[in-house]
Amino acid sequence: MNYSNTLKIATNALRRNKFRAFLTMLGIIIGVASVIAMLAIGQGSKKSIQDQMSDMGTNLIMVMPDSEQRGGVQMAGSNTQSLYLSDVEAIAENCPAISAVSPQVVSGGQLVYGNNNWPSSVYGVNEKYLDIRKYELSSGRVFSEKEVKSYAKVGLIGQTIVENLFPDGSNPIGQTIRFNNIPFKVIGVLKDKGENGMGQDQDDLMLTPHTTVQKRILSITHIQGIFASAATEALNDLAIDQLSETLRHTHKIKDGQPDDFRVMSQSELVQTFTSISDMMTTLLGAIAGISLLVGGIGIMNIMYVSVTERTKEIGLRLSVGGKGYDIMMQFLVESVLLSISGGAIGILLGILTTYLVSSVMNWPVVVMTSAVVFSFLVCSGIGIFFGWYPARKAAGLNPIDALRYE
Repeated sequence: MNYSNTLKIATNALRRNKFRAFLTMLGIIIGVASVIAMLAIGQGSKKSIQDQMSDMGTNLIMVMPDSEQRGGVQMAGSNTQSLYLSDVEAIAENCPAISAVSPQVVSGGQLVYGNNNWPSSVYGVNEKYLDIRKYELSSGRVFSEKEVKSYAKVGLIGQTIVENLFPDGSNPIGQTIRFNNIPFKVIGVLKDKGENGMGQDQDDLMLTPHTTVQKRILSITHIQGIFASAATEALNDLAIDQLSETLRHTHKIKDGQPDDFRVMSQSELVQTFTSISDMMTTLLGAIAGISLLVGGIGIMNIMYVSVTERTKEIGLRLSVGGKGYDIMMQFLVESVLLSISGGAIGILLGILTTYLVSSVMNWPVVVMTSAVVFSFLVCSGIGIFFGWYPARKAAGLNPIDALRYE
């Protein structure tokens, strides 16, 4: 059998019906482009979330109050008063795997400076909070331990607040802004961090001493959360164990009793978001893959039409000594050519689409080499799978019946 001659015959057959061949390839083109683009968008979103979560600190550990029973009524975690400053001190003293720990209390309200105002949140923390949450100063200083003990009305503001309260570009350092009619002196400005993986603006906040928020704003003695940082990412699990054991001891929780607090780590959140992103990427790829299946059915349909149209040609080739295997290979090669050509065009279109999405919509994308290779292999498989049956039918025609076909 002359394979080069078979390839030439198949190519000429497709050229005779260029438009029909293009329409047949269109399903494959759209399918491959969709798979590559969808997987690139999914992987880009996954990487973006991982990067943004890592910016918050991969060794970050958060402690929040858990729900509890009061008089038979299940109280929400936000209403539970189970965390206190003594817990923060105990963690700092008894957890060597933790390098820094800070309490957190939060209050929402209106920030006002001159004729400008902005709804925001004030976070009561200590001076170690910036290292834990990876915040950096662009100007000014951090409040001191003395200011924490004296309930000083000082604060560090994020870039979002700077833009809305000081739109004229004036220096906020040393200025007094009001939060719910309480004056705060701006002693520092935080560097821009942007949004986190959950779409929350990390620059829309003011950091003040936790004692100031507790005493002057909320009038509470408990704290709403604890933020800590493991010494290294490798010590993350050990740090969580030490922290949990310390809190159970300070809260006098007996063996077998449930915790009245919840411990969450940044690495767990990263894994959770990654698994969700992987699921969504798989779903997008599967939906796009359906169009590949439709394209394969289109190839099978058009090959059936081709066999029917060329029945006399097949009968003539068989009557002059052509073998059934040669006939089958001719139609199979046509099918593979259609799918591979469509796949190649689809790959180019898919890569082009991802870069257009990235440049026009500013959406993060990551073109996966494995997705390109997989799409091309699938195209080849579709050409063989959906072209084999029509080719086999062509090879099995009776020469006399084929020559008599009208």
